[in-house]
Amino acid sequence: MSETVVELPTFEDNEAFGSIVRKLSYFFVTAIETPHTFEDLRSSVVGRPLRQLVKYLTVEVHHPAIVSALLALKSHFASLDADDRGINDTRGLACEIVAWRFLAHLSEREVIDYLLYFLPHPAAEEIADPENGQANGRHSNSADDPDEQTHLLSRAATIPATPAAVPLHFGTYAGDQEDEIDLTPLFLGKNALEIAAIADAKTFLSQRGIQNVINGIWRGDIVFWESMSVHSTKKVRLYNKKRADPYCRLRVPKYLKVFQALFFASFLALYYAVLIQRDSEKIVPVEILLLLWIVAFAYDEFGELQDMGALLYVTDFWSIWDLGIICVGVAYLVARFIGVAKKDGQIVELSFDILSLEALLLVPRIFSLLSLNPFFGTLIPCLKQMTKDFLKFLSLVVILYLGFFTTFTLLARDQFTLREMSWVLIKVFFGSSYLGFDVAKKISPILGPALMLIFVCMTNILLVTSLISLLSNSLSKVMEHAREEYLFIYSVYVLEAASSDRLTYYYPPLNLIPLVLFRPLRLIMPAEKVRSARIVVLKITHAPFVLAIWAYESAHRSLSGRMRSSSIKLGGARGPSGGPAPSLKRSISASVVPSTAATKRDLLAPRVVYPSRSAQQRPTSQQSSNVDAPPEDLRVMVEKLSSQVSELASMLARQQSS
Repeated sequence: MSETVVELPTFEDNEAFGSIVRKLSYFFVTAIETPHTFEDLRSSVVGRPLRQLVKYLTVEVHHPAIVSALLALKSHFASLDADDRGINDTRGLACEIVAWRFLAHLSEREVIDYLLYFLPHPAAEEIADPENGQANGRHSNSADDPDEQTHLLSRAATIPATPAAVPLHFGTYAGDQEDEIDLTPLFLGKNALEIAAIADAKTFLSQRGIQNVINGIWRGDIVFWESMSVHSTKKVRLYNKKRADPYCRLRVPKYLKVFQALFFASFLALYYAVLIQRDSEKIVPVEILLLLWIVAFAYDEFGELQDMGALLYVTDFWSIWDLGIICVGVAYLVARFIGVAKKDGQIVELSFDILSLEALLLVPRIFSLLSLNPFFGTLIPCLKQMTKDFLKFLSLVVILYLGFFTTFTLLARDQFTLREMSWVLIKVFFGSSYLGFDVAKKISPILGPALMLIFVCMTNILLVTSLISLLSNSLSKVMEHAREEYLFIYSVYVLEAASSDRLTYYYPPLNLIPLVLFRPLRLIMPAEKVRSARIVVLKITHAPFVLAIWAYESAHRSLSGRMRSSSIKLGGARGPSGGPAPSLKRSISASVVPSTAATKRDLLAPRVVYPSRSAQQRPTSQQSSNVDAPPEDLRVMVEKLSSQVSELASMLARQQSS
């Protein structure tokens, strides 16, 4: 860390995103010139420039994209060529620390505003999209042209159109050259949480305040859609049961994932039915259903890729399995149709053999909900890292194998064929060393035994032992940060389900209805009428799903109310000498922290107020106005809380005296 004083960057409230990233990059390059650990950056000496930056951002800076800029810069540092001293990794870690420390100084409402602020697309780059009749891009900044991908209101008013190229001047640690990199196009239309997932900012995503927001999105306490109408727009809101359309609950990630698991279960049932029936002469009805399921899943996955973007899509662990399911399904359909058309029994049997591979991917995908459990959620990154290391190590194994394979094949050219020798060496590699010694003299009476002994020692002892040690080391590294790894998997899992900007999201296989019915109509009908028709059809086809969600939420609220009532009764009836019972403490929490959506909005009112940071200087968007509480409501809430505290104090005094 440099001993010189680092000049803090200055930001305007309407400054372009690329300019913010460029100024921050200059600060971190100047402030961090040597590698440090996470604990070093949190220390009093090394982390002094970072704390100064956090204090300055908290008090003086009011730009809503500041957190997104810090996380985008983290992604940039991570993408640079690795240097021996690890300076770029340290700079990326410093970006994470500054981002979550900055958010730690804000209220819950402001944290939501910063984390869920989407970077607007520049108006200069928007072109007409004949597919949906609106400006091209993930969001639209206009509410006058409603469509399936309408941007949050008022975001474009906060930040001006981002220049098409705002280069990031990043000097290397040696200071001998400069690179010009434009990060703006990579993250347009994404919020800070999505950028954090792309940047692999595991330390940032594991912080409690950030996880509270992610949990709110998962449970549906934080929603993006509140009504189902032609003029509905996507805005960040707190869920209000009295005001929200029940069909908007279809977009809650928790329910979406449950219904997705049920879809995979039905997919697997059709898979078993087709393979058990196995009609080689004609395509039976159950096979037609399987065809529809494969097409519906592929179309849904394509829409998900379009909504998330490639950068965010590849961060999801299960996206690889989904693509594999689609590839196997398409290969089966192609082989099946060719076999039936040509009446070729071998091709038909091959198609069923290809379909048999589907279970390798489909069965684990059904149980993807287990990744929400900390134990299984930690195993996933372990397996992912161990697989990467194994594939790297496999290259060395292949090189050695090819060398011995060539030698043994030439020596045994009169005794073994190419195929026979390859299988002998594979069996020896996987532990059948005795087989190698049995055929060693047949390979070559003079050189065969010695070469086989060397091959067995290298494969069964040296390579296998090295591989086990390498994988054990990879497992230990991941387990050292088990909590961060699990929360990262969980965060990506939630963001993947909440990234869509379409108002009318059809569950598969019902998503084939808009594909067949409304896609052609978009060529001849206005976008507003098509959207209205999509809403009507959605409400008709998805009524059972909404009814199931309503029944679950009603039962959950009823059960929670009964447990709260019994907790209050038990807490008032008994307790240890000199103090309240644990159930009484739970009843206090239940009474002070209301569970209704309206009171949740009040609880998100700012708790920390800085003199120079007025409400007008905070991120100004209509999404924040939805979580603001008027002064009258705040006054009533404070009076209510004061009376509850007084009652609590008197209750404790009576129990202690008794």
